[in-house]
Amino acid sequence: MGMTEMQPTGGRGGKARGFRHGGGHSLSEGLKSSRMTQLMIQDDTSLKHALQELAETDKDVARALSEAGLPPLRYRPPGFATLLRIIVAQQVSLAAAATIWSRLETACQPLEPRRLLQLGDEDLRAAGLSRQKQGYARSLAELMAAGELDLQVLEELDDEAAVAHITRVKGLGRWSAEVYLLFSHGRPDVWPADDVGLMIGMERLKRLPERPTVKDMRVLGEDWRPYRAAAARLLWHYRQFASETTGGTDTLP
Repeated sequence: MGMTEMQPTGGRGGKARGFRHGGGHSLSEGLKSSRMTQLMIQDDTSLKHALQELAETDKDVARALSEAGLPPLRYRPPGFATLLRIIVAQQVSLAAAATIWSRLETACQPLEPRRLLQLGDEDLRAAGLSRQKQGYARSLAELMAAGELDLQVLEELDDEAAVAHITRVKGLGRWSAEVYLLFSHGRPDVWPADDVGLMIGMERLKRLPERPTVKDMRVLGEDWRPYRAAAARLLWHYRQFASETTGGTDTLP
């Protein structure tokens, strides 16, 4: 699944409609902060371990793993290129994003902040970037070139502080920051609650009567601490599996 298949809702979460979490079985209860670095999801082994832990306390997770198997890790190397790719992928199809990215890689060699700043508006437009995304790309490059966005610092920050650091870039909102931290830094408990793909996956996994809102997602995800990032991968995976099983053509982002 590409990043274009995971998109924020763009709307505001409504009132939670009575969806409840399982009531006090969160794995994070009593967890020592000193263990958090040991929980990083950095490879298939750590992802499998995290999901097995969740499956022990959640029968729906166990069922999804039995039916659909383990989700892919979908690791993305941390750095400028991955953040830029998130910008490129916003609100466009998977095919369009791939085409734009290929053109941008060709035009911007090496793919570094200072090199991108040397490209003119015409160069970026020829690669397929809209005027708005040109501004976003330049904001990212300018902050990184000036040292104001220091990605090395993220290792020292907790999730909320890391999100705040990334969202200083125009065009990189909370969803973009969380996706970056989840796939590129292996953060174990990042939870992009406003992602429509996760909402669809949750609706299907939990067999809910309707798609959950952002507030619902925050409630429903509580029992999956401290491995909500692993659960997110499973929901994206299970959403696709359920769609293929029913023979549907799930074109939602």
